[in-house]
Amino acid sequence: MNIIVLQHIKIEDPGYIKDLMLADRFKITTIELDEGEKIPKDLSKFDGMFCMGGPMDTYMEKQYPWLIEEKKKIKEFVVELKKPYLGFCLGCQLLGEVVGGKVVKSNPAEIGIMDINFLKDKQEDKLFSKFPDTIKSLQWHSYEVQGIENNKDVTLLASSPITKYQIFKYQNHAYGIQFHIEIKDTTVNEWGCVPEYKKALEDQLGNDALEKFDKSANDNMKDMNNYSTILYNNFKKLL
Repeated sequence: MNIIVLQHIKIEDPGYIKDLMLADRFKITTIELDEGEKIPKDLSKFDGMFCMGGPMDTYMEKQYPWLIEEKKKIKEFVVELKKPYLGFCLGCQLLGEVVGGKVVKSNPAEIGIMDINFLKDKQEDKLFSKFPDTIKSLQWHSYEVQGIENNKDVTLLASSPITKYQIFKYQNHAYGIQFHIEIKDTTVNEWGCVPEYKKALEDQLGNDALEKFDKSANDNMKDMNNYSTILYNNFKKLL
């Protein structure tokens, strides 16, 4: 399988899911957009697309002009080519914009290990039907998708008390996941070195938050890695 991965900062890759793809000998083409790498013109050769998180927000097209082209390419891949797509955090928000939504500031930001509550439509979903009704996962976001209620091609699969669109799908091949199901045991400490992430964390949880956050993540890591494995094995069936 040939997978394209859109990255916005080097340390945010597909994490545990990348390890699973490499074990299956997938061909992974990584485009580091923040370093000036360009998305290939011909997307038809890719079987699936992953779009990862990042410290920037979807509206920052002046600071990060490559966001304009990225949105066009996501639309081409998802809406025109109708190929499988997984977007995490920023990648979720970019999908939300592409299918007619807007990305707004969360009130408050969601940072920590928090509950994700699935809705009844997950029972028939190809990726998430085997998930428990409630899972814990890592949140680290200050913006969220809204305004896609009227798109008949969008199905809401999971929410949290703060964020309605924790998981949504477009038709049956493109998924936005607002939280970080893909994390590994090194993730929190690595992300804590990013100034934007560290500030958001400390603003929300205090100056000594990183160590506690890391411990909480690792306490739940076995379950989160198991959810990543289920998601990955089901996603492979879409390819």
